[in-house]
Order: sequence, then structure tokens, then C-alpha cells
Amino acid sequence: MRFKALALAATIVGGIAPAAMAADAGDAFQFSFTSIDGKPMSMADFKGKTVLVVNTASQCGFTPQYTALEAVYTKYKDKGLVVLGVPSNDFGGQEPGSNAEIKKFCEGNYDVDFPLTTKYDVKGDQAHPFYKWAASVGGTPAIPAWNFHKLLISPDGKLIGEFPSKVKPDSADIETAIEAALKG
Repeated sequence: MRFKALALAATIVGGIAPAAMAADAGDAFQFSFTSIDGKPMSMADFKGKTVLVVNTASQCGFTPQYTALEAVYTKYKDKGLVVLGVPSNDFGGQEPGSNAEIKKFCEGNYDVDFPLTTKYDVKGDQAHPFYKWAASVGGTPAIPAWNFHKLLISPDGKLIGEFPSKVKPDSADIETAIEAALKG
């Protein structure tokens, strides 16, 4: 009986903790990356825009999603969408290349025009602070389980959507969420 009570208490505390952390966690615009070209890239530059952040990899079964990411970016960028690609080698070593190789691959094979960061860890203790923030406010659904996991950020910097790798960027679910965020 004591074990069940402890388990119940842990469940309740675990359920409350993410919401409590979210209240003081700030927003996505507090973070910075380095661009694929080695220049500072502040998320604050995207204030007022909807941002779809995607951890990417060049040698993954989901790599063809670059085509849909670019299509979604092209379709909505003039309405205020930014797609931000975050290359990561965290899953199966599927992004082993240098930043220059990643950029060349993305531009040459998929005509990627949306911003890309340098390669970062997106899970675990070494995760980029943005991803640690997303996990703290979004819980398990916000933690990438594989390449091409998508996080949707509202124009005011809140995490408003998490989409697993298998959900294509041009799916009805993602496009509906983007359109709603763009409308405010």
C-alpha cells in the first residue's frame, strides 16, 4: 500500500512539475543558435513570426521531408512563417558531415532556402538550451525521439505544437496549426 501511495504522489508531482516550470520558463526567443555559416542567429530575430523548428539529418529515411519543409516555408514565409532546420547527429549517426557538407547537401539536393543552424545535440544532457526549454514546457512530446521532429513556436514565443518525425511537414495537421498561429 505504501508503494502505491508513493507511486501516486510521484505521478501527481510529475504531472504538476512541467506546468509549474512552464510558468517561469520564458519563451523561445530567449535562445540563440549559430547559423550553418557560423554567424550568430538569435531566436529574438523571429519575434512576431511563427517558427517551425525541425531537427534534421542528411542520411535518414525522413530526409526527403526537406522537400516538404521547403514547400511549406515557401508557401507561408510571406505570411510570417520561419522554418528553422537544426542538423543533429543524435539519432543513428545520420548527420555525420561538417557544416559545409550539410549546407551543400541541403542546397544541392533539396534547394533548401530556409535558415539552418550548425549541428547541435537535441536530446539529453548535452541538448541545446532551446531543446531543454522545449522539454521543460512541452514534456515528453516535445523531446525529439528521432530526426525530423517538429516544434511549432507561436509569434509570442510559446511552444504550441509538437509533431513526431512521421508527421510530414505538409500534412493537414501541421498546416492547420501553422495557419492558426499565423492568424494569431
